[in-house]
Parts: sequence; structure tokens; C-alpha cells
Amino acid sequence: MTLPAAAPATFRPSAAQWGLIFSNFLMWGGFFAVIPLVTVHFVGDLKWAAASVGLVLGVRQLMQQGLTVFGGAWADQIGPKPLILAGCLLRTLGFIWMGFAGSFGELMLASVVAGVGGGLFDAPKSAAIAAVTREADRMRMFSLISVSGNLGMVTGPLIGAAMIGLGFRTAAIAAGCVYLLAALVMALTLPALRPTGANKAKGFEGLAVAARDQRFRRFTLVLIGYFILSTQINVLITLKAIALAGKGATGPLYGLSAGLAVLLQYPLLQLVERHIRTRYALVGAVLLVSTALGLMAFAHTFPLLLACVALYSLGTMIVFPSQQTLTARFAPPELVGSYFGFSAISLGVGGAVGNVIGGALIDAGQRLGFEPLPWLTLFVVGLFTAAGLWWALKSLPKAARP
Repeated sequence: MTLPAAAPATFRPSAAQWGLIFSNFLMWGGFFAVIPLVTVHFVGDLKWAAASVGLVLGVRQLMQQGLTVFGGAWADQIGPKPLILAGCLLRTLGFIWMGFAGSFGELMLASVVAGVGGGLFDAPKSAAIAAVTREADRMRMFSLISVSGNLGMVTGPLIGAAMIGLGFRTAAIAAGCVYLLAALVMALTLPALRPTGANKAKGFEGLAVAARDQRFRRFTLVLIGYFILSTQINVLITLKAIALAGKGATGPLYGLSAGLAVLLQYPLLQLVERHIRTRYALVGAVLLVSTALGLMAFAHTFPLLLACVALYSLGTMIVFPSQQTLTARFAPPELVGSYFGFSAISLGVGGAVGNVIGGALIDAGQRLGFEPLPWLTLFVVGLFTAAGLWWALKSLPKAARP
């Protein structure tokens, strides 16, 4: 079936799309209701070594990002729905198990189970969104998905903080049950989307096709630069906020970032979609993020830093739906899951490098007596990334493949 080229004046999500939006809100809310409390409980209350808890959380992230690559390929074989459901159930088990963990080994195993669950539902969820949404509506749909995720990021920590008074175990069980509810929503609203016949992918051949797709490979590798920048909200930006306004600065910092996304992302994307091609919007958004980071070198007060964070957030709002929309456009219809899975490489590598390089740049700037070094370096990384994206997207088709 050929998708229409023009978007309608209004976008009314279907039941399947509303189910994906609501379940995404539940997933992000459940995650942020319990994960920040892991450090509070095991390090603050039980006096475990911070390094050991950091290792547990790092392994969870590694498991999720590693399996995401393969989760997309599996979705092309059996459809995204069973993987999303299985991933939610494993995440439920992992979070509840965390609440009962009494040793490092138990906490590590629970974290691995939770990470495997995330790896199973991450890329298939994006593939399902692309499958149930017309090409013309995808940017708006991915924008709504991002808004729902940010709502979860805002409400999750508040609910977790309220529940910690009842004990970490209660908070972990409640967060696990949220994923159970997300699985129920998906079971009721998401249709079975299964490839059939000659188009059905075999094994991991979909990943091989994505890896051999020179244009998409360039796109994915160049995006590593952007994820190095986006990670800094948790590293350099947070450290600067604390240096300027103390530990209490993290609340306003994250509240501003997530709050702006909730309020502005969808109308901003509608405006951008109406006037700017998706590929140009992505390049411009990366330039906006890098400019905001460069300006942070000269933000010597907390209000000025927050102004730069607002600019930074506007850029990140545009990047996610643009990147997801373009990934779906690169992919043959029968290999959308594999392409989304392969695209996770940019986030995994960029996120890991960004965490390492952020701290290293701070140390280098202090040794050299040049504090703007981290920010100006990231600005240059952003310029190269934007130029690389312009080059990588030059030959991209304007519309989805039939």
C-alpha cells in the first residue's frame, strides 16, 4: 500500500497510536520512579559502595543498549508486539526483584533482567510506531511519543520520592506493576504486525542489510557526535549547575528541560514540519544544541545557565522525532525493526563516549587553566556533526519507499 505524500491538516491518533503513547508514558514514568532510588537506597540507606551500585546500573544500560540492536531484527521476524510484551514482563520482574535484593549478586541479576527487558521492547516499539503511522504523520507521532516520555520523566521521580517513605521495596513493586499495565495496554491496542512471505527477514539478515546500507551507515555513525552532546545534560551541565547553585540546582535544571519538552515539543514540531524539510530540521537542531553548549562557557550565573539549557532543550526536542522519522525513511518496509535496532549503535557509543569525555574535558580544562575548554570542544564536535549529517542525508529520498 502506498502512503500519501501530504499530511492532513489535523492528526488524530488511532487506538494503536494512543496505546503506544500511553504505554510509553508508563514505561518512562515507571523507570524514573525507581532507578534514581536505587542509589538512594543501596548507597544512602544500606551503605553499599557507590562504585558497586554504579556498576550495577552500568551493566543494566549495557544490556539494554546491546540487545536493542538485535531486538529490532527479531521484530522483523516475529513482529514487534510479542517482543514489546515480553520486554515489559521482564522489566516488571527485574524491578520487583530489585526490591527484594539483599546482596550484590541478587541486585546485579535483577538489573540484568531489567536491562534485557528494555532491550527487547526498545527498537520494536519504534518499529511499531512506524508501522501504524503514515509517512506524512510520523514526525508528529514521534513528537507525541517524546512528549509522553518527558511527562513520564517529570512524574516518575515525583511518584518515586513520594513512595520512598513506604520503603524501597514498595516503590520497586509499584514501578514493576506500571510495566505490567503498559503490557496490558499494548496487548489490547497494538495489532499483530507480522511480516509474511518473501519479505520476511531471516535470522539477522536485516541487520546485515542495514549495516551494508552505506547511506544509513553514514547517518548512524555521524549521529554518534550528537549523542556525545546530548549526554552532557547528565555530566557537564549538571556539574556546572551544582558548581553555580549547589546540589539543589538539579531540580530546576531537569524540571526546565523536561517541562519545556512537555509544553513546546508538539507545537514546535508542527511549526518545523510545516516550513522545514526533516533533514534540514535535524541539521539545524544539532547546530542549536552545539551552540547552546558553546554559550555555556560564558554562563557565569545560574539563570544564564538555565537560559542556555532552554536553548539546548529546544534543539533536542527537534532531534529525536527528526532522527526517528529519517530512520524509518531509510528502511525498506520489511526491515524497519532492523534499521531501528542498528541505529541504537549511535546512542550506545555516543552515550558511553559522552560520559567519559565530559569528565576528561573538565580535568583537561582545569590542568590547562582554561575552563571554557569542554564547552568549546563540544561546540566544535557539534559543528562537525551537523556538517556530517548534511553530507550523509544528501541522497536520502524525499518520501518513503513504497
